[in-house]
Amino acid sequence: MSDTEAPTLVSLTTVWSLISTVAILVLGYISSRQLLPASASKKTRFLFIWHATDALIHFILEGGYLYNCFFSSSLLAEAGVVASEYLPPNVFFLGDHERVYGASYGSSPMSALWREYARADKRWGGSDLTVISLELLTVFVAGPLAVWICYCLKNKRSDASFWMVVLATGELYGGWMTFMPEWLSGSPNLDTSSWMFTWLYLFFFNTLWVFIPLWILWDAYGTVAAAVKEQNEERSARKGA
Repeated sequence: MSDTEAPTLVSLTTVWSLISTVAILVLGYISSRQLLPASASKKTRFLFIWHATDALIHFILEGGYLYNCFFSSSLLAEAGVVASEYLPPNVFFLGDHERVYGASYGSSPMSALWREYARADKRWGGSDLTVISLELLTVFVAGPLAVWICYCLKNKRSDASFWMVVLATGELYGGWMTFMPEWLSGSPNLDTSSWMFTWLYLFFFNTLWVFIPLWILWDAYGTVAAAVKEQNEERSARKGA
């Protein structure tokens, strides 16, 4: 019996999926202890942990999703379907008319992890083109950028805030493009029948990439506004001298 058919809400895969997320957060914290000086401010440490965790999630979990999309597949006849349910009619992923792709057709632990999340949003079990396009940017652009930001924070580079704004804007765009097309079409792929699917998988794990990027943008705005105000006051003082 597959994970999507499991009668129980919380399975062993559910537990391991949550443990893997917590483990990545712990790795982000440990990296901050190893790479930042003890004198680092709480804000700097929080930002470092966030971006380290962000990078690890992009590389490990979402990288695993992309791997399944491109390398986990099944013949249409073996899958018992005539076409992928994740694609429009007469559209075939990678132009392959004989196979369907995605975590639903894989056998690895990472396939099971994404099949678990697909219980709440079934697009993540297959080859949804919008999701794959966004995840390519996430893994190959956002992930390395998050690592660069950690480097900037560690070395107290003055351009760290700029790169955090760039990444935060990209994260918000990714969230918008992940869910807005779904909402506009009546959310046919979302399952909100249980509190876990609605509030843990769909709400909590996704709004983290809304609230924290919004806070980063707000904090950057305050920093820039304060710097401009200080500069204007210094100019005014020099003119009045």
